[in-house]
Amino acid sequence: MSGKNKLKKFADLSTFPNVFQNHDVRQPELVDHNDEKVEMKGNWRKDYFKNDHPLILELACGKGEYTVNMAQQNPNINYIGVDIKGNRIWKGATDALGLELKNVAFLRTRIEQIELFLEPNEVDEIWITFADPFLKKGKANRRLTAPPFLDRYRKILKPGGLVHLKTDEKQLSDFTLEVLEADPATSLLYYKEDIYSEPLDFSELEIKTYYEKMHLEKGKAIKYLRFTI
Repeated sequence: MSGKNKLKKFADLSTFPNVFQNHDVRQPELVDHNDEKVEMKGNWRKDYFKNDHPLILELACGKGEYTVNMAQQNPNINYIGVDIKGNRIWKGATDALGLELKNVAFLRTRIEQIELFLEPNEVDEIWITFADPFLKKGKANRRLTAPPFLDRYRKILKPGGLVHLKTDEKQLSDFTLEVLEADPATSLLYYKEDIYSEPLDFSELEIKTYYEKMHLEKGKAIKYLRFTI
C-alpha cells in the first residue's frame, strides 16, 4: 500500500461516526469523528448503540470481516471490532457504513489497554479470529490467549462470558489448550482441530476472512476453541 493511500485512509477514519480512536498510548482517552474526547467506558450501549443488547468484541479484527458479517447475521447484538491498525479498520468501518449497520463500532487501540475503554461485565463474548500467533521464540506472551491477556478479558467479560479462538496455527491452538489446562478458572467448552472435516457445529464459523481463505487454499486445517475464563 502506498503511503499516500494509507494517509487518506487515516484521514477518512477520523470522519467515520462508527470509529473511536486512542491516538496516544500514553494518554488513555478516546476521540470520536468530531475529534472530541469521549468517555465510552461503561457507555457503549447507552451512548453509541442506543440499546441494551449483548455486546461482542472481535480482537485484532483486521479488516473487520467477522465483525461486519456477524453484525449482519445478528441485528440484535452489538459488535465492536478492536485493532491498532487504522488502515485495516478502515475497510470494516467503510463496509459497515455502506451497509448502514447500526450495531457495529470500531475501537482503535492496543489490546493491552482494552480494560481502559470497557468496564467490568460490559462484554458478553470475545472473538479472536486469525490473530498473529507470534511464533518466534520469546513472543509467547504476546499471543492473545496468553495468561496476561486472559486476565485482561476477565476484567471486562460478564461471568460465564465466552471466548472464541479461530486459527490455522496448530502451535497457537496447542498453546491455548495448555494455558487453559493450567488455569483452573477456565473451562474448555469445545475444541475441533479441523472444523471443515465435517458439517459445522456453529453457524458463525461459516464466515471466512481474507486470511482464512488464503490458509484454506494452502490446505491448512482451521481450528476452533470455545471456552470461558
